[in-house]
Amino acid sequence: MDVVEDALSGHVRSRAGFVTEAARHLMEAGGKRFRPLLVLLAAETGDHPASSEVVTAACVVELTHLASLYHDDVMDEAALRRGAESANARWDNHVAILTGDFLFSKSSELTAELGPDAVRIQAQTFTKLVEGQILETVAPGQDEDPLAHYLDVVAGKTGSLIATAARYGARFGGASREVEEALTAYGEIVGSAFQLSDDILDIASDSVDSGKTPGTDLREGVPTLPVLMAQQSTDPDDARLLELLSGDLTDDDRHAEALDLLRKHPAIDEARAYVVARAQEAKGLLEAVPQGPVREALEAFADIVATRSA
Repeated sequence: MDVVEDALSGHVRSRAGFVTEAARHLMEAGGKRFRPLLVLLAAETGDHPASSEVVTAACVVELTHLASLYHDDVMDEAALRRGAESANARWDNHVAILTGDFLFSKSSELTAELGPDAVRIQAQTFTKLVEGQILETVAPGQDEDPLAHYLDVVAGKTGSLIATAARYGARFGGASREVEEALTAYGEIVGSAFQLSDDILDIASDSVDSGKTPGTDLREGVPTLPVLMAQQSTDPDDARLLELLSGDLTDDDRHAEALDLLRKHPAIDEARAYVVARAQEAKGLLEAVPQGPVREALEAFADIVATRSA
């Protein structure tokens, strides 16, 4: 990870000082480096996990993720990201959008170094990621299950890139095709679980824990797992919460009341149980990986995703 971190610092450098400053802004704010870490873990299933291609692939997925954060924050009008000012709050939307574009282009340059097949995989991943982002802005159809619609959004917006992280790690680490396919499926499930954990943290944590403003999705009217589960309630005692969730939550008082009621609602525990079950499903896919420390690490990785508190 130290090698990847050093490489990332170089890859976000521009000939223009201001562009470098803007591109480094979120990277230097921290982050879990979840995606490059998974690349490195998946590469351990192969014969040459320390190859330069593995490091390049780890940078590709992290730069793609970082780029998407700049765009996400513009869409969400977020003021905080990773405990720091978002780029759009520090500068403006134009800078944030173009910085995201710059990082996407740097990611594409690196992907080209990995060969045409990697370019194809990255293009397909990016298509899924953007489709998920677009679908998030569209209400489900009249006959469509809102929860199923949302899980499709999560699979595209988050699961797709994390699946590619696992695929890249296995492929460029020299794993067998069977292991690569198993880890890709594992990555998509773990990736979705990661986003669903974020949904829970968005409700349950304060800004000190999460580094983000609590209830951002709630305020923006974006339905997430705990909200969708709460909306399935038929309990008369939930009438006030359901009323709030169906209305405008941009008002600070209504937003605070809805957040408080959600934090006390059984939907939070139901959402946590769902995420844990998804992690167990992902771990079941690791049978293709030989028993040993690498498989144990991947199993622990899934567990941490499901139960994280920050």
